[in-house]
Amino acid sequence: MEVWALEPYFGGSHKIFLDGLTQHSRHAFSLFTLPGRHWKWRMHGGALTLADRAAAAAATRVLPHAFFASDMLDLPVFLAAVEPDMRVLPTMVYFHENQLSYPLPAGAERDLGYGFKNVTTAAVADTVLFNSDYHRREFLSAAAALLQAVPDEVPLELLPEIEAKARVIPVGCDLRRFDRHRSEATGDAAAGRWGCPADGPLLLWNQRWEYDKAPGTLFAALYALKDMGVSFRLAMAGPNQGTPTAEFVEAKARLAGHLVQWGKVQGDADYASLLWAADVVVSTAVHEFFGIAVVEAIYCGCRPVLPDRLSYPELIPKEAHEDVLYREGGLVAALTRALARPRAWSEDWQRTWVGGFDWAGLRSRYDEEIQSCWDKATRIRSRRGFVR
Repeated sequence: MEVWALEPYFGGSHKIFLDGLTQHSRHAFSLFTLPGRHWKWRMHGGALTLADRAAAAAATRVLPHAFFASDMLDLPVFLAAVEPDMRVLPTMVYFHENQLSYPLPAGAERDLGYGFKNVTTAAVADTVLFNSDYHRREFLSAAAALLQAVPDEVPLELLPEIEAKARVIPVGCDLRRFDRHRSEATGDAAAGRWGCPADGPLLLWNQRWEYDKAPGTLFAALYALKDMGVSFRLAMAGPNQGTPTAEFVEAKARLAGHLVQWGKVQGDADYASLLWAADVVVSTAVHEFFGIAVVEAIYCGCRPVLPDRLSYPELIPKEAHEDVLYREGGLVAALTRALARPRAWSEDWQRTWVGGFDWAGLRSRYDEEIQSCWDKATRIRSRRGFVR
């Protein structure tokens, strides 16, 4: 099948995901994208720009079997702007995140217009995909709260319609790319780069340096470990943009004796080396709909210390929840246990927790969902007299 992918925000995890999907799918993808910047403007104007590009392509090419869009596309506007023969094509939307429940910085006020764009996009799509069941439930709950808040003529019938066509498929990850670097992480060069093991286990934080990852919670726990005399090395390796906030500046000074990495590691080989060398990966996030960075670290053998909330319980088998997930107020104790026994179980067993998120295991699910969307939408449109 021919699929036209519509991505107004082609950057970061959105780009990595779409590149992986097009590389591994059996379907033929053509990408219609805009640079990954100015996200608010992309949600307003991206649909019109991509509609123009799709129309130009349709003038010289056969129409696709389906459209595959991300949550950053205002799908109703796109469909209104294209020619009638494109409006009847099956549409799928993949929700990486949503603007209804994304946490805001302190003092910020939510603009509900962006969240309503997400709701109307889900309403007109034939299939709605979420990257975790937690995200699906969170979206439906937040959408219900939004619709309850409107003044009148509340379209509550949208919610069961969206829920009926909602599916969950985890984000495809290129985990096997780390395998070729595994042996490099055990050599003297790797040990020297990431500090001396005699100085304690290597603790990794590889998430974004943003407020929704709650770095202040992490730093408070690390200060407590330091005061307790717990030995550890620290790699603060998540991507950071702009000038670090005051809490990061303070942490760099107070934890200087533990640091072996400060800032994003450049290059796949060096990043893989760090993941294989690290002993423990920690998250303090208050927002996470999947968790690619954590999945990558788990695959490379890092013992995870994760909050018992968000999407994390879905990443970890139930038999390991007690050892991996910590509850509110339990971070310091969980880190103390993990640093004392970073190799408490087999790395090979741990790798099976997340190995299924590799594209090799997920590509067939995406392919089948695309085929199913086309089959179902075509049957419905045929009954109504709308056919290509």
